[in-house]
Amino acid sequence: MKNPPEIPSKILALLRAGKNLLAFSHGVDSTALFYLLDEAGVKFDLAIVDYNVRAQSKDEVASARHLAVKFNKQIYVKSVCLGTSNFEHEARTARYEFFGQICRERGYENLILAHQFDDKFEWFLMQLGRGAGLNELLGMQELEARKDYMIARPLLGVRKCELERFLRERNLKYFTDETNLTDKFKRGRVRAKFSELFLNEYFGGVKKSFEFLAADALNLAPEISNPAPKIYFVKRGRGELRGVDLACKRLGLVLSSAQRNECARCLENGADCVLGGKVAVGAGANFIFVTPYIKAAMDKKFKEACRTLKIPPINRGFLFHNGRSEKNINSLLNF
Repeated sequence: MKNPPEIPSKILALLRAGKNLLAFSHGVDSTALFYLLDEAGVKFDLAIVDYNVRAQSKDEVASARHLAVKFNKQIYVKSVCLGTSNFEHEARTARYEFFGQICRERGYENLILAHQFDDKFEWFLMQLGRGAGLNELLGMQELEARKDYMIARPLLGVRKCELERFLRERNLKYFTDETNLTDKFKRGRVRAKFSELFLNEYFGGVKKSFEFLAADALNLAPEISNPAPKIYFVKRGRGELRGVDLACKRLGLVLSSAQRNECARCLENGADCVLGGKVAVGAGANFIFVTPYIKAAMDKKFKEACRTLKIPPINRGFLFHNGRSEKNINSLLNF
């Protein structure tokens, strides 16, 4: 029997110190991660979504409930019925909203996702086909900060076939979603026709390439600071749009391609913008200001202070709403 797949030490340290929620489906990936986390002494609870499109999903939920009882874990279950026009997108939105809601309401600090190396490569190919930059091509990261919690992906260095072997060797029960074995959805087509065949032949080289690309991405990373809650400053220049994208994610808004394009046009023209009706992006001379968007009736003295300090108009409402004075605004600018 081979050694089980390893979870990176930095992720284990984070998870052992925090309150964790595992996004569970009872497929190969999340079932293997369940047992790997348990063997590593990580405490966690479960969340599972039933999309009601397969009869087997009821068995998966029932088995997940049994597993939760057996291992003394809390389990959260959500049943949804989605449209068929863009099922993959709607399903992803539904589950992330569900997981995020649980994390916020129940105080989970880390959301654990079972994405593995094959998923990472499939994402790379899908983004490559759409036309994407380096950060979008790399996509999934082992650790990713969200507004209210941290996303952890402990299996990104592990191939799916390794996880299948781990489960078979221990005779552990898991389910196979047959829709993942067809080319009905785009990701299934990419997997069947491109990614799996390529990785079977060139896994070592692809893994090394991702390491090089990640190092390059760090060198190109934007300069971003967070001097106070919900206030972000992105230095103008190299990687500024990526910085705005990261700040928006931390404020709970994942930008669409259209929103990124809109933001890029505004910044290029030195104009402010509001993204998704939620986030204010102010085009300062040296820094881009990113805050929640709030309309507020401000007094003349505050407006004049903001003008003197060159605070973009779009961000002033949030600062005023949060009781910022000229003195503490000035202290923010001297971070």
